[in-house]
Amino acid sequence: MAQYDVADRSAIVTGGASGIGQSTALAFAREGVKVVVSDVDEQGGAETVRMIEEKGGEAIFFKADVSKSSEVEAMVRAAVETFGGLHFACNNAGIGGQLAETANYSLESWQKVIDINLSGVFYCMKYEIPAMLKQGGGVIVNMASILGTFGTPNAPAYVAAKHGVVGLTKTAALEYSARGIRISAVCPAYIRTPLIENALPPEALRQLVTLHPIGRLGEPEEVAELVVWLCSDGASFVMGSPILVDGGYTAQ
Repeated sequence: MAQYDVADRSAIVTGGASGIGQSTALAFAREGVKVVVSDVDEQGGAETVRMIEEKGGEAIFFKADVSKSSEVEAMVRAAVETFGGLHFACNNAGIGGQLAETANYSLESWQKVIDINLSGVFYCMKYEIPAMLKQGGGVIVNMASILGTFGTPNAPAYVAAKHGVVGLTKTAALEYSARGIRISAVCPAYIRTPLIENALPPEALRQLVTLHPIGRLGEPEEVAELVVWLCSDGASFVMGSPILVDGGYTAQ
């Protein structure tokens, strides 16, 4: 059952092969949005498309590495050519990266995290915004993190990139809001995704849960619902903000 007024429009979701990206693509499709599912994981992306089509939705998969501007440009062009325009974008693709103190952080890991988590968002907006301006407007939601609002030890690249996403979002929102493009950032706490579950042993996961006053990790679907709402007319006065979805984590 549709909940939002977004039907018959099109969206790009990067990192759409699993986790928050997959849930967001499914939530868009449920609402009647045509979805370009993008990822470097072809098998997972194809599975997301299959899940959408199984429920009567419309989607295509486009393989793109967001750290490569030419591939992002091609992704946006494919969305416009396939669906006649681009109305929404969730720039979600990201990685966790190495865990190490700043002075011990490898140059290779630093560059990879910044390239994907920060430059990737910039590249996406660089090509999404002109496509949206041509049709009179649109909505962009960038995936940041609670770690875009405060620091934590041993994750210098991730924290820096997510702070950068928040700042980039604010700047672009100021530039384009009067021209019909609303741009916001979503800042999840720890969400039960493969990125988290595959990286941590069970005891570490249990410890992570205790940091959330709600008493559990978030679910990808809970973030996805926020993304889709932000794209709806119900969020017409929301722009430029880093919006927390964190189970009370930052209220402590």
